[in-house]
Amino acid sequence: CKILRCNSEYVAATLNLRGSNRNAAYCNALRSYSHCTRKTARTCRGDLAYHSAVHGIEDLMIQNNCSKEGPTSPPRPRPPAPNHQGFESLDICNYEKSFLYKHGQPPSYQHCAAFGDPHIRTFHDDFHTCRVEGSWPLLDNDYLFVQATSSPVAKGSNATVTSKLTIIFKNMKECIDQKVYQAEIDNLPAAFEDGSVNGGERPGGSSLAIRERSPGRHVEIRAEYIGTTIAVRQAGRQLSFSIRAAEEVARAFTEEQDLQLCVGGCPRSQRISRSECCRGRMAAETARALCKEMLPVEDVYFQSCVFDVVTSGDANFTMAAHGALEDARVFLPNAEKLHIFQ
Repeated sequence: CKILRCNSEYVAATLNLRGSNRNAAYCNALRSYSHCTRKTARTCRGDLAYHSAVHGIEDLMIQNNCSKEGPTSPPRPRPPAPNHQGFESLDICNYEKSFLYKHGQPPSYQHCAAFGDPHIRTFHDDFHTCRVEGSWPLLDNDYLFVQATSSPVAKGSNATVTSKLTIIFKNMKECIDQKVYQAEIDNLPAAFEDGSVNGGERPGGSSLAIRERSPGRHVEIRAEYIGTTIAVRQAGRQLSFSIRAAEEVARAFTEEQDLQLCVGGCPRSQRISRSECCRGRMAAETARALCKEMLPVEDVYFQSCVFDVVTSGDANFTMAAHGALEDARVFLPNAEKLHIFQ
């Protein structure tokens, strides 16, 4: 109920009325006041301040011989925006700005990725290669739910790849409607499921936006309202997922939401040793040479690449590890953590 706004606009319009046209201006202000209360009628039905305002307007109009029809007061000019130091001028749907205002420093960020067979780099920089066939949550917190569906890389193979990704951006009242993004192999849309490319009609709708970086190969989703950026890629016959999330957002979950591959890595029963890789479809030396071209540093991205190329026999997997490394280069707050060696 916005009756207080109607009251304050009426007071502001009548505060300094003087001179010969005072009565006409007073009637204009009363008509504006009446118009304002009619607009709030539905939401203010049970509000005493609303009902007393409505009766008060009727009495004042009779006392001042004001007709119900006629001109109204011009709208009050909006006050100038406060200086950029004031929080009111900050967009509440810009997480980074609001965090900086509240804490006097920028937020901390974390990075997680899932690519290839799938290999998981967790928010805590642990690195696992997982069996995980079927659907598993990568993230499940107050703001985001991300599920990866894996299927075998080849018939009879232990190794699996991500064949489908579902990302749900949960409803956030001032900023966005709930939005769902789904990608499958050979279908990497540059829009949410409802066909939109942003967070909807709310004031902060533009704080969630999706764009295509490379048609059918690389999509980026920016969620400024939660300080998060997501990259979804397809390389060969697999999908990969990378995220840079504000630490506060990544940690916003309860004990019940304990299964999240980005937080805890894959369960022990689902982990595969990458050293077991070399009974595959392609000779390890050939795979190493292919991976070395794309990944000169022999870190876990390189090892993952060799593992994937050997087990699948598909040289396109070099692109999966390379894409994940490029995302990490952009998303990681600390460049020293880019390469992990195990």
